[in-house]
Amino acid sequence: MYDVKSLPFSAGQLKEAVEAHPTPFHIYNEKLIKANAVDFQQQFQRHFPQYKNYFAVKALPNPHIMKILKSAGMGADCSSMAELILSEKVGIKGEDIMFTSNDTPADEYVKAHQLGAIINIDDLTHIDFVKRQLGKLPDLMCLRYNPGPLKQGNVIIGEPTEAKFGLTRDQVKQAYTRMKAEGVKRFGLHCMVASNELKIEYFADTAKVLFDLVLELHKELGVTIEFVNLGGGVGIPYRPNQHRIEFALLADNINSLYQEIILKNGLGPLRIVTECGRVVTGPYGVLVTRSVHEKKTYKNYIGVDSCMANLMRPGMYGSYHHVSVFDKNWKQKVGKTQPATEFTHPCDLSTYDVTGSLCENNDKFAVNRVLPHVEVGDYLVIHDTGAHGHSMGFNYNGKLRSAEFLVREDNSIVQIRRAETYNDLFATLSFDGL
Repeated sequence: MYDVKSLPFSAGQLKEAVEAHPTPFHIYNEKLIKANAVDFQQQFQRHFPQYKNYFAVKALPNPHIMKILKSAGMGADCSSMAELILSEKVGIKGEDIMFTSNDTPADEYVKAHQLGAIINIDDLTHIDFVKRQLGKLPDLMCLRYNPGPLKQGNVIIGEPTEAKFGLTRDQVKQAYTRMKAEGVKRFGLHCMVASNELKIEYFADTAKVLFDLVLELHKELGVTIEFVNLGGGVGIPYRPNQHRIEFALLADNINSLYQEIILKNGLGPLRIVTECGRVVTGPYGVLVTRSVHEKKTYKNYIGVDSCMANLMRPGMYGSYHHVSVFDKNWKQKVGKTQPATEFTHPCDLSTYDVTGSLCENNDKFAVNRVLPHVEVGDYLVIHDTGAHGHSMGFNYNGKLRSAEFLVREDNSIVQIRRAETYNDLFATLSFDGL
């Protein structure tokens, strides 16, 4: 059986895009991204008026997307020099940047401080490291807490006790004591222990761990925490039978814990922030590719003109991305068990591995996937690539990374990143003396 999954575009918009631009490419929907970002923020702001989501730039590091999210009131969660520079160019600065990194080079701390970003340190030793680079510690500092055995990790991110990120509970207390002695006046607390999680209770549990620690720090050390960063990790429904997290219910659950632990103990107001990326943009982008080969050996294969260099998640993590098939008339092919619609018609079903051309056997977008029968020349649309899609691209086998396009609110299609060329690929090489 083949399940239909809705797309963030009409068949006409996708047809217009492929007629104007060669595949493969990623394409995003501005209107849906912005509406989703506004809704996400507003649901939390019902309870926490100063709430802000710091968009995880690593999910979709394109200045055009970042500008859209800035207009929706979001900040930037950065973890590298490149992400800091992108934020600066978009006009995101000051405390609208959260700089959370690990094993951080000195120049990145300096750049973050120059931009006025909130520096979120990952280890006890980083206190002295930051002080040496900046001359003194900033007035505002944040700590990344690793709850270890207090919090069970989810499948993707792993157990906190195995993670390279963050400080232990005892180290957190040592760090706040030290920073307070060094003249730091304002304090934040952060924790990130989930990735692509669809259970609301998981985030409520994390909030409780952090709120309890805020109370403990106040009682034991006299440290007042100004804000709590609940991290990111809110997932999206990659599979057709999955359901998205309801933002209102998520915010309601966290507020209940805030009322019970923070306000009842007289510690409010405590600013609440998050650093979600995937849930903001993920569902509103797709990778468009074309079938170029059909191979039948021990299995049936459909070879496409994209590869793992365009979308790493299935090959790297075994992650599921839904695949829609369009015939040459730009009607979405749908199995016989499904009702026909304006853009669909019945067709036969086959089981395929959908593969790219890298010299690696894990270069597969789908394995043993039931799809409407695919013909060479058909277009395949790989869903939910609006986060951790293009951004995880690479150049193995000398593959060139693809272009990115944006469907604007007026339905025009604009290029927001051109495709790489071989001149780009070879630009850092020296051919002198060959």
